[in-house]
Amino acid sequence: MNTEKNLTEQESLRLITDMLRKAKGSYHETGIGPLLWGTVVAVASVVTFLERHYQFKMPFDIWLIVLFAIVPQVIISIREKQNAKFKQYDDDMIDSVWLVFGISIFALGFFQNTVPAASAKHFAAEGWTLIRHYTDGSQPDRPQTPMVLSFYSIYILFYALPTLVTGLTKKFWPMTFGAILTYGFFIVSCYVPLEYDMLLGAAAALVCWFIPGIILRTKYLALRKQHV
Repeated sequence: MNTEKNLTEQESLRLITDMLRKAKGSYHETGIGPLLWGTVVAVASVVTFLERHYQFKMPFDIWLIVLFAIVPQVIISIREKQNAKFKQYDDDMIDSVWLVFGISIFALGFFQNTVPAASAKHFAAEGWTLIRHYTDGSQPDRPQTPMVLSFYSIYILFYALPTLVTGLTKKFWPMTFGAILTYGFFIVSCYVPLEYDMLLGAAAALVCWFIPGIILRTKYLALRKQHV
């Protein structure tokens, strides 16, 4: 009885160990998600820079492409979960981090679009308004809508957070290195004009998501060839 029990425990231990080893070895992502977000955020940031620098306006808000990217991202996530043979214990934690990141980004967008108009109403209720005054006299004074200065710096800061968590947890150095660079971009963005914040944001999207996405995609395709 004791021998049978000991053998069963040993077999169970080997089985658990083997499953953990296979789960660790089989972990991969297709890379499509990081490529998608790296592309749309970089494109939206660069276009916004061009709009500000060359004083033109797109017929639509370019940042809508980020909103529209949610649909294919949801489809990609569902398919990846269906195709995954093993799930690591920290996958749920990583998914939660990115979910909170997405909610926070939309909250920041809501804040950025709501606060200026709300502030203008409060100022009007108190009987005063902001005035844009040109010290060189090149243009007459005119009312100024309240704005959050250099707010895109906060977005850049948020880009780094989930990327660093993912890189450290999964020991994926491209994301870790990209997040560290992005913290540097955040510091620089605090000292440059808003339009150049957009270029820094594009650079952050490339190093945090697009480049790691290329690496993940390359590894994924190589892994598929091995199992064909």
